[in-house]
Amino acid sequence: MTNQVKKDGGEGDREAARRYNQKTEEFTESDEGQDAIDKGPQWRDEQGAKEAGKAEETGRKRAREMDPQVTRDYSNPDK
Repeated sequence: MTNQVKKDGGEGDREAARRYNQKTEEFTESDEGQDAIDKGPQWRDEQGAKEAGKAEETGRKRAREMDPQVTRDYSNPDK
């Protein structure tokens, strides 16, 4: 067996992962990225927004409890 490296790096290419992470970080810190984050998801039609809301509601019903990171009452540490 030879230890030749493929040009594409194959699955799990660390260099490609580094480039992706760097570009993602640059985008999220840019003005354009911040604008996209502030806008949040945009639905093309009312139907898509309704379906997303319904799916979120269904997921919340099945959850055992609410995530404390979402709503935390710091005045009552037991909850």
